[in-house]
Amino acid sequence: MEAKIPFSPISHQLCRSSSRFWNTATNLPFCSPVSYPYLIGSSSQLRARHPLISFAVTKVSLLHDLGATGAVLGGAYALVLSFESLTKRNVISQRFSRKLVHILSGLLFVLSWPIFSPSKEARYFAALVPLVNCVRLVVNGLSVSPNSTLIKSVTREGRPEELLRGPLFYVLALLVSAVFFWRDSPIGMISLAMMCGGDADIMGRKFGSQKIPYNPRKSLAGSISMFIFGFIISIGLLYYYSSLGYLHMNWETTFTKVAIVSMVATLVESLPITDQIDDNVSVPLATIMAAYVSFGY
Repeated sequence: MEAKIPFSPISHQLCRSSSRFWNTATNLPFCSPVSYPYLIGSSSQLRARHPLISFAVTKVSLLHDLGATGAVLGGAYALVLSFESLTKRNVISQRFSRKLVHILSGLLFVLSWPIFSPSKEARYFAALVPLVNCVRLVVNGLSVSPNSTLIKSVTREGRPEELLRGPLFYVLALLVSAVFFWRDSPIGMISLAMMCGGDADIMGRKFGSQKIPYNPRKSLAGSISMFIFGFIISIGLLYYYSSLGYLHMNWETTFTKVAIVSMVATLVESLPITDQIDDNVSVPLATIMAAYVSFGY
């Protein structure tokens, strides 16, 4: 008797490609554990059970991830190009362009992770996106092939060497989060949420008349803004990945843990150490450590 069994996305696709494994009457996959045991299980189990399935799974995953990498790279380039154009035409200021690129590029990157395949290698394909941008920043920062509009849109003072500091550290943080934490850990997601969404400069400049006593370069309004927006975006990302099945959060304690991590990141960002260590280094590192202590994975 043929028994319906749970299928992974890969085995589901492979079964549908053959009428032997697909019930055309019900339009559902079926398979006999006796006749076709190698079709049961995850993609990694499939690769171990049958060489032909291994080749097919690898090929499908490779093509999938190459396509996803190209799509995300294209989106990232289009985003930066758009703000480069707006800055060049003086539609928005250089400072505002830099902030919007800072906030949006990282968040869109982490939101794109689900379009990559379930394979273990998918994170490395995703990491190619910040790696390519890293190379681009180094090339322009060293004035090997300077792009004036890029420099103008993502730097404070419009000097090429600035690309080798904050912007470079920023894309390295994206790369580290993808490779070491990926979509099955809240740590990388929260660190990027605090680094990108917690950018306090916009609110701080507008409402920042009251300065922090121990750091006159930072405002109380900016720090409050960083905590609130960093917290909200962190919760949003965790909910997004939980709803997709990548994370399993205990929401009774998650809000408190994220609030603690957000507070730690905000306090670190407010310290008068910017001249010694860039915020794009100190904030992700502090967030990663606090999140690891809070969540443990």
